[in-house]
Amino acid sequence: MLHRDCALTRRPTTPKRRSALPRTRSGPRGVPAIPLALSALLVLFLVLPVLALLLRGLNAQFFPTLLGPVVLDALRISLLTTACTMVLTVLLGTPVAWLLARYDFPGKTALDTLLDLPIVLPPVVAGVGLLLAFGRNGLLGAPLELAGISVAFSFAAVVMAQLFVAAPFYLRTAKAGFMAVDRDVEDAARTDGADRWTVFRYITWPLASAFLLEGLVLTWARALGEFGATILFAGSLQGKTRTITLAIYSALESDLAPALVLSAVMVLLAFTVLAVVRRLGSAHNAR
Repeated sequence: MLHRDCALTRRPTTPKRRSALPRTRSGPRGVPAIPLALSALLVLFLVLPVLALLLRGLNAQFFPTLLGPVVLDALRISLLTTACTMVLTVLLGTPVAWLLARYDFPGKTALDTLLDLPIVLPPVVAGVGLLLAFGRNGLLGAPLELAGISVAFSFAAVVMAQLFVAAPFYLRTAKAGFMAVDRDVEDAARTDGADRWTVFRYITWPLASAFLLEGLVLTWARALGEFGATILFAGSLQGKTRTITLAIYSALESDLAPALVLSAVMVLLAFTVLAVVRRLGSAHNAR
């Protein structure tokens, strides 16, 4: 009777319902096949041109071509101009980023937007703007001519074009770095008698250094690859204003070998820059 009562009181089990969702085919280790195939297509599309550049550029004639006058002049101009751009970016951009991160004032949002504008502005438009501002017939062209200064189509024009398009990357990153610094630590140092410069030098700058270095690397990479603003504002004069990107464009019309070598160099430099940025980001997150 006891077993019979237990059987009567036991609830009937309902059969398990099969999921109405269709099963997707899986690739290796259970990865869905369709996303895997689409991902493979995009990866191949992005990687194949880079591999083609390296395979064609890193050939037996790589070092002889690299030591040629056309390539060496382009490398020299690019390294010198980007070095000047980085120095000016740090000297002029760091105070701007610090003020934007620390103070509120009327028009701050509009100013912040204007400083970010070169990031999304087409480089050709940036070159036209630089010509209209600093060219011979520009807004400041006449005063500069009276002072005996000719900016357009000069070494300085290359630096100015790079600074215009690349400095905003440093400003954004540096501002984020200064905003990430704990204000209580700075206030404690001031309470102990440290002045503003001492607090910035020994507390704010070291704590934000990872952001600043990352922004500087991005700025250098953007300045190194600048083309549109440079060719309009500085021209393409070998040994004077012709950077790596301009030398690649010029070589495509005559001799392909320097273009391939310089393209391979740019790929290696870009990969190194991305690796450094990722390393800095990982080190910062590890803290």
